[in-house]
Amino acid sequence: MKFVFYTHSLVSDWNHGNAHFLRGVMRDLQRRGHETLALEPHDAWSRANLLRGQGPAAVEAFHQAFPQHRSRTYGVEFDHEAALADADVVIVHEWTEPQLVERLGRIRRDGATFTLLFHDTHHRAVSAEGDIAGLALDDYDGVLAFGQTLRERYLRAGWGKSVFTWHEAADDALFRPLPDIEKTGDLIWIGNWGDDERSAEIGEFLIRPATDLALNTVVRGVRYPAHALDELRKVGIAYGGWIANADVPAAFARHRVTVHIPRRPYVEHLPGIPTIRVFEALACGIPLISAPWNDVEHLFETGRDYLLVGDGEGMKKSLRDVLSDADLAASLAAAGLETIKGRHTCRHRVDELFAVLARCGTHRVTANLQSREAAE
Repeated sequence: MKFVFYTHSLVSDWNHGNAHFLRGVMRDLQRRGHETLALEPHDAWSRANLLRGQGPAAVEAFHQAFPQHRSRTYGVEFDHEAALADADVVIVHEWTEPQLVERLGRIRRDGATFTLLFHDTHHRAVSAEGDIAGLALDDYDGVLAFGQTLRERYLRAGWGKSVFTWHEAADDALFRPLPDIEKTGDLIWIGNWGDDERSAEIGEFLIRPATDLALNTVVRGVRYPAHALDELRKVGIAYGGWIANADVPAAFARHRVTVHIPRRPYVEHLPGIPTIRVFEALACGIPLISAPWNDVEHLFETGRDYLLVGDGEGMKKSLRDVLSDADLAASLAAAGLETIKGRHTCRHRVDELFAVLARCGTHRVTANLQSREAAE
């Protein structure tokens, strides 16, 4: 089958974590013999910032790291009807412009036989409700929400016909332990500063504990304001800026522990959604210590797969414990990796996607699925 993904960007992961997940999903679809294509706006904010900060070499690095992926850009004159003429499944990310979301639904309503799904991987359904409420989703066959609480929000609001939980996951073809890389640092945090959604939490759960323990610490990410960079500099925390997602496994391998600092909207309004960095860190076999979040869906086993702390003092104690106890560090790394491999890879999510398609897919898609099952 042919899968077409409307994404904010596949090529750029600058402040755009959904690209990580889609690359892994597309990789696994290709492994199973399916065709994939990403369509992204030519003026995508993430891609524009990547080019502005890193230049064309960053785009070339993407193609070198993911030579199997095809991505086309579109502008106002792009013929979407022609591009989708042979598509079997079309998945539209929630950062797609509302007018295009509506147009794609109209194409489906006017007789297109592809299955049309809407994919939400953000907190705008609670933090900017009007943005999502204004989208025309009535002609979509289903909605993929990256957490049960987000799914329930769609159901309560009556957005979309059928809504399914579809968590993100690790592309374990890329995210894996690299034991041959020498560890040169203590703590690494990979995360974007963003819109002050966790600025206080970064201070409490990263900067102060790392400073108090005099840890060799590295921070990678983008959108750090001048005052944040000044604070990191004053306490001796190295700031490395943007890092290509393909380079993250090696960065994790060079450090002994990492932390998870969730954004406030997820903690307060969308419990159970850890964001993709948790899946990726655990897939790399690095011990993880997390600031508070509520794993209401029991994706992981707290205390076994990772450590959960309630405040900065708890973070400092847990960091000290992990860095001084090799057995504890090894146990956390092994358990987290085991859970990822057993439940949370992109292969698992493609299996779940096919289960969704079996329930809400068009006749052509369900017939294809049935014929493949019979062949297997």
